[in-house]
Amino acid sequence: MNTGSDHGTHESAPAGPGGATAGPDAQEAPHVSKAPAFIKANRSLHLSWQVGVFVVGLAVIGAGIAMLVLPGPGWVAIFAGLAIWATEFAWAHLVLRWTKRKVSEAAQKALDPKVRRRNIILTSVGLAIAGALIGFYLWKYGLTPPWNLKDQ
Repeated sequence: MNTGSDHGTHESAPAGPGGATAGPDAQEAPHVSKAPAFIKANRSLHLSWQVGVFVVGLAVIGAGIAMLVLPGPGWVAIFAGLAIWATEFAWAHLVLRWTKRKVSEAAQKALDPKVRRRNIILTSVGLAIAGALIGFYLWKYGLTPPWNLKDQ
């Protein structure tokens, strides 16, 4: 029978900066390690686990940064490395949540008809300028590559 004294059963949103309650993401449970229980039971083993997770996440993020200039899915790898870090580190979990929110906002903004129209216009203008430059080059030099041009 409920007597009205449910101590500890009601969760409140943690206070954010300035004492204000945080948004809907504040309802999540506090971040906990995803390491197996036997690893969390031993402090030195858990620290080793966290170092290993950090190194693996760093390697994946490093590969993602390299793939930004090399062929490959650079941003996907960077976010995957951040997700690896988020399994152990609360700060990475917060950064990943913030990033997901910003990507979602950008996707919604991109679907706005005004923004889509602007993007289509800018793309069309860019393609027209590129086409004019390519046309001028072909008119002036033909199909000769720029590195084979002699003093013309």
